[in-house]
Amino acid sequence: MPSILEDAALVVIDVQNDFCAGGALAVPDGDAVVPAANRLIEAFQVVILTQDWHPPGHASFASAHSGAEPFSMTEMPYGPQVLWPDHCVQGTEGAAFHPDLDTRRARLVLRKGTDPAIDSYSAFFENDRVSVTGLAGALSDLGVEHVVLAGLATDYCVCWSALDARALGLNVSLVEDACRAIDMDGSLASAMTNMLQAGVRLTNSDAVLFG
Repeated sequence: MPSILEDAALVVIDVQNDFCAGGALAVPDGDAVVPAANRLIEAFQVVILTQDWHPPGHASFASAHSGAEPFSMTEMPYGPQVLWPDHCVQGTEGAAFHPDLDTRRARLVLRKGTDPAIDSYSAFFENDRVSVTGLAGALSDLGVEHVVLAGLATDYCVCWSALDARALGLNVSLVEDACRAIDMDGSLASAMTNMLQAGVRLTNSDAVLFG
């Protein structure tokens, strides 16, 4: 049986400056994912990095809605939406990958959230649940049927990516020590429950690297 390192793709979700210490939407302890992610990147043959890449004035920004506070909720045509602080604006330092993340071995860099009217948590679908990012097609072209997920944040972009990957019929492993969560109003516990119920396998980087 082939090693997970040989038959799976590593997908590293949104390890960007705005989600790390000092960033506009910093995930608590977000920088801690970088060493674990780098260890995994070194070992996998197929590495894919995702990047939140919003145009200025994106509809998911609280600043785009008069009187709205960051982290409040609004209703979009596609459903409920958290209004975030401005973050990961295209071409800004905040949108850049964390400077210590090893990006050299990436087979693909996938940018999401580029539609000014639709947010995109998942690496597979935008939040309207119809618009695709192209990741599923890329994985199919590469012959990948198993994805290993790391990055930020466990309870939003990582979780949505994991659930979509399972819905698409992929095997999914979540590397817990290579992820960190926002954990807003119980969102982490809910995300973990949903992922486990969907058949996502929880693991850690040592288990992935050394079996």
